[in-house]
Amino acid sequence: MKLRLNWTILATLLLLLLQTSVLPWLVPPGWSDRLLPHLPFLMTIFVALFGNRHRAFFFGLGFGLLEDILFYGQLIGAYGFTMALLGYLFGLIPERRSRTLGLTLGCVALGSAILDLAIFGIYELFQLVNVTFAFAVYWHMVPTLLISVLLALLLYIPVRRWLVKNIASSADENGA
Repeated sequence: MKLRLNWTILATLLLLLLQTSVLPWLVPPGWSDRLLPHLPFLMTIFVALFGNRHRAFFFGLGFGLLEDILFYGQLIGAYGFTMALLGYLFGLIPERRSRTLGLTLGCVALGSAILDLAIFGIYELFQLVNVTFAFAVYWHMVPTLLISVLLALLLYIPVRRWLVKNIASSADENGA
């Protein structure tokens, strides 16, 4: 079971590397400060929906702190806290509903919106931003939400197969 989770962490590290190295080359220069995909956050949502809430909590905490350290050094812990909290909360959903594509895309859209709103609120609280809320919603949050949903749609089938296969095989290992 640990080995399978380690492979998921390695895949997320590769997605983080892809986010930081390849995606900036694909985004036009005028949009480079607008489109900020959070691929580790997408994987946190996937782990929450197809794994369990405790794994998603620690997954979000680890990769959120990694993003804080790598990109947003003014305030360490904002992404870690928010991604961990959202991973835990979205991990509660599969207990009540079945996991479908629509539910997953809705969770990604809602999670992306909440993540960006919470980060803006935390940064505004500590006076680290100098833009208005309306500008931040129009310029950063909506394009990020749209690109996150598009990337979640592209990643849904491979990630779902990977995580469901891992969960089924880890359940077999625990039952045997």
